[in-house]
Amino acid sequence: MAFLVVTTLFVQLLLCLSRQARGANYTFMREAVEAPAVAYYDYIIIGGGTAGCPLAATLSERYRVLLLERGGSPYDDARVLNMAHFADVLADTSAASPSQRFVSEDGVINARPRVLGGGSCINAGFFTRAGAGYVRALGWDPREVVSAYRWVEDVVAFQPELGPWQAALRRGLLEIGVVPDNAFTYDHILGTKVGGSIFDAQGRRHTAADLLRYSRPDGIDVFLRATVARILFSRKGTKPVARGVVYHDSRGGTHMALLNMGARNEIILSAGALGSPQLLMLSGVGPADHLNQFGINLVLDHPGVGQGMSDNPMNAIYVPSPSLVELSLIQVVGITRFGSYIEGASGSNWNSRSPSGADDAQVRSFGMFSPQTGQLATVPPKQRTPEAIARAVEAMSQVPDAALRGGFILEKVLGPQSTGRLALRNLDPDDNPAVSFNYFSHPDDLRRCVAGIGAIERVIRSRAFSRFAYPNFAFPATINVTAEFPANLLRVRGGSDPRALEQFCRDTVMTIWHYHGGCQVGRVVDRDYRVLGIEALRVIDGSTFNASPGTNPQATVMMLGRYMGVKIQKERMIAEGSGREQ
Repeated sequence: MAFLVVTTLFVQLLLCLSRQARGANYTFMREAVEAPAVAYYDYIIIGGGTAGCPLAATLSERYRVLLLERGGSPYDDARVLNMAHFADVLADTSAASPSQRFVSEDGVINARPRVLGGGSCINAGFFTRAGAGYVRALGWDPREVVSAYRWVEDVVAFQPELGPWQAALRRGLLEIGVVPDNAFTYDHILGTKVGGSIFDAQGRRHTAADLLRYSRPDGIDVFLRATVARILFSRKGTKPVARGVVYHDSRGGTHMALLNMGARNEIILSAGALGSPQLLMLSGVGPADHLNQFGINLVLDHPGVGQGMSDNPMNAIYVPSPSLVELSLIQVVGITRFGSYIEGASGSNWNSRSPSGADDAQVRSFGMFSPQTGQLATVPPKQRTPEAIARAVEAMSQVPDAALRGGFILEKVLGPQSTGRLALRNLDPDDNPAVSFNYFSHPDDLRRCVAGIGAIERVIRSRAFSRFAYPNFAFPATINVTAEFPANLLRVRGGSDPRALEQFCRDTVMTIWHYHGGCQVGRVVDRDYRVLGIEALRVIDGSTFNASPGTNPQATVMMLGRYMGVKIQKERMIAEGSGREQ
C-alpha cells in the first residue's frame, strides 16, 4: 500500500512538471515570416485564442489545420505566466504587448488579447462552467458539453487554496444569505462557492495555448504574428463560398492560405468579440451602408454583424483592512437570486514595473484594480484620460502603506441586457474598431448593480468579515474613503439612497473583460455556428454569445472550441462515410 501511495505521488509530480513545461517547444509553431507564400488546408482557423486553440487541436486529430494568431507566444513572456505580474501585462500599452488596450465609446478603458491563448493569457483566471439553463437554451448536448469541459479542465484548471481574506469573504457571503454553501465546484449554481482557477498553487498561469498539446503535430501549422487582412470568397450561383484568407507577417510580407478541395472544408473565425465581426466587415460581410462608407466590396449585406455588443458592468468597493491580507485574484463568488455576482480580490504588491518599462522603477499595484491597467473609477468614464491615469498612479505613490492594506469586493451584473454595437474606424485589421456597450442603458442592469452594492455593504458589516474591516466604519465612508485615493472613490451623496447608488454605478463602472456579441447566434450564425447566407464559413468564439455564460466566460469559450471540433469531426465522418459529400 505504501508503495502504491509513493508511486501515485511520484506520477502526480511528473504530471505537474510536464504541465508546467509543455508548450514552449511546439514543433508546429513558427513565426509567420516562415510561412509559404501559398498553402492549402482542410480547415483555416483565424485567431489562436481561447476558442481557437482547443478547436484547432481537436480538428488536427484527423485533418490538416492552419491556426493563424496575430500575436506572439505566451511562453516567451514571463509576465503572462506569473500571477504576480497580472497587472503588468494590462498596463503595457506597447505595440508588442500581449494586451491591446481599447476605449469604448462609453469611455470605459478595456483590453483585448494579442497573444496565442487569447484572453486566457491576460484575464484574472477564474474558471467556472455555464449553467444548465444556458446549455439547454443553446441546444448543446449536455453529455458532450461535460466531456468537453473535462478535456479542458484536465490541462488548465485547478482548485485554489483560500487565504484568510478570501475565506472571510466566503463566510461573509454565506452569513448574509447567499446560500447554499456549494464548497468547491466548477458548476454554476445559486449560492456561494469556491471556483476553479487557471493559476496553479505556484501562481503559474495555464492558458488555452496549453491545449495545443492535444494536437497531432503532423496535422497542424500554427503561425504567430499573422494578421489576417481578409477572407476570400467565390460564388456558388449567387451564394458566397469562403475559399481562403490573405494574411501578413510581422515584416509586411503577404501570404495566402486556401482550402483544399472538398465540400466540408471550412474557414472558422475565432478572433474574439472584437476581431470576428471586424474581420467579417473588412471581408465584405456586414451592413451594406456601413461597408460602403469605407469602399469595401460587398460580399453579403448582413445587418446583424457588429450588433448586440455587451460588456458585463463591474463596480467595486475598496475595503481598507486593519489586518494583513494575502495577494489574491478571483476565487470565491456569490451567485445571488437578484442577478448580481459578488466576488473579491485582495492585497497589493510593489513588484510591478513602471508604465514606462524602466527596470528600476517599481509601481504600487492593486492587480486588476490598478489605475495603470485602466481600471480607474475616481472619475466618470468619459474623464478617464491618460492624464487622469497618470495622476492616479502618482496619487497611489503618495498613499501611506497602511491605506493600501485591504481588498476590493465587486459586483458584476448577469447578462447584461444593455447592448451596443461595433463599427469600423478604418481598414486596418490590427487597429481597434469603434465599440459601444451602453452600460446600464437597460433598467434591470442598474437595478442589479444597486442590489449588488447593497450585498457588498452587508458582507462588510458581517461578523465573518470583521477581521478585515475597521469597526464602526460607516458604509458611505467606505465608498468615499479619501477622495484622492485611486480606487473607487467618488463621493456618494445620500449614503445608501437608491438614486445615489444608481449614479455611483454609472460613474464608477469598469470592465471585467467579459465583453461579447457582434456575431450572435440567430442573428449572424445558426446553431451550428455557420454564418447565415455563406457556405464554408463559421464563427466559433464569444462573439456568438447573447449573454455571458456563468460568472466568467473563459471555461465555456474553451469548452466550445473542443465541443464544436468534436461535433464537426463526427458529422463529417458520418457524411463522408455515407458517400453524401466529399
